[in-house]
Amino acid sequence: MGAAVLALGVGALTVSGCVWYVPALVDLRAGADRPVSRRLAAASCVTGWATAAVLVPLLLLGTPVRPLLALAAAGVGGGAALHVRAAARRRYERRETASCWAALDPPTPPPTPFRRRTATLRWAGAGLLAAVLMVTLVMVRSLLA
Repeated sequence: MGAAVLALGVGALTVSGCVWYVPALVDLRAGADRPVSRRLAAASCVTGWATAAVLVPLLLLGTPVRPLLALAAAGVGGGAALHVRAAARRRYERRETASCWAALDPPTPPPTPFRRRTATLRWAGAGLLAAVLMVTLVMVRSLLA
C-alpha cells in the first residue's frame, strides 16, 4: 500500500472525526464556563485527532516510518495521559459535589435497635390480634348457625 493511499485514509478518518473534535474545541474555547474535567477530556480528544491530522502531510511527504510511529506514539500517549487525568478530576468533582449536597441535607438519625424491636413487636401483636378476632368470628358464626 502506498503512502498516498494511507494518507488519504487517515485524512478521511480525521475529517469524519469532526463529530468529536469540533464539540471538544467548543469546550476548550468556553474556558472557565466548563468544569476542569470536561476541558481536560476535550484536550485529550483534540490531541488525538490533531495527531492524526499531522500525520497526513507527513505521510504525503514520504517521511520514514520510525518518526511517524514516534509522533503517533507521542500523540496517543499524551491523549491517554490527559484522558486519565480528566477521569481522576471528574471523580474528584463528583465527590466534592456530593459532599456539598450532603451538607445541605439534615442528617437522619440511624434507626436504633429499640425502634426496630418496637416496630416488630407492634406488627406481631397486630397479626396476633387479627388471628384471634378471626378465630372468634368463625366460632361465633358456627355457634349461631
